[in-house]
Amino acid sequence: MSEQKRATRRRQQDHGGQPRRIPRQQRGRERFEKILAVAAELIEQHGSDGLKMSEIVEEAGLSFGALYQYFPDKTSIIRTLAERFNEEGRRCVEAELAKVADPAGLKAALANIVDEYYAFFRREPVMRDIWHATHTDKLLQQVDAEDMEFHAQAFLAVLVRLWPNRDRVELLAIARLTMQLLAAAVRYAVSLDAEEGARAIALFKTIQLVDIGRLVR
Repeated sequence: MSEQKRATRRRQQDHGGQPRRIPRQQRGRERFEKILAVAAELIEQHGSDGLKMSEIVEEAGLSFGALYQYFPDKTSIIRTLAERFNEEGRRCVEAELAKVADPAGLKAALANIVDEYYAFFRREPVMRDIWHATHTDKLLQQVDAEDMEFHAQAFLAVLVRLWPNRDRVELLAIARLTMQLLAAAVRYAVSLDAEEGARAIALFKTIQLVDIGRLVR
């Protein structure tokens, strides 16, 4: 293993794929945001695997020292972008689930969540590459797992409210599986062209709503 690779691995282990620090002052904040914006553009062009710290330095007009001041490696940059996209998704899910007052409302909320997520991935193609990175990089897999668990717990809270007498362990299993299937369906649909992807989403909503109705009635 080369010295450069050993140094990269040490930085990843030291920081767990997270930023070194998040600046508070305006100048540092602007530089931080510039790095993320440039990285997102490069990921969209070349994919997460093709992201290079040297290209970020060149495109952002920074020194390596300035870059490493905030991000120890590209994993920390991808993680930060992934967490930001996840925050937007969480707000969507929370807003839809907050409207649920009965089983019919639950089905409508799930359908809206599927539509919103699909539109989000179509609108932000860079997120497809970041999602790929969160599944192939061990340090980033935690980000995806934490996001899935957040959605599952939010969904569980609704299920418990609607069916308080059902076994909580069973409801948690339903919540986790539902959210995993939803995410998988959306990610599959965005791998298709727009027309075929829309058909896939429509079919999944039909299947999902029938299945969730059988499980929680």
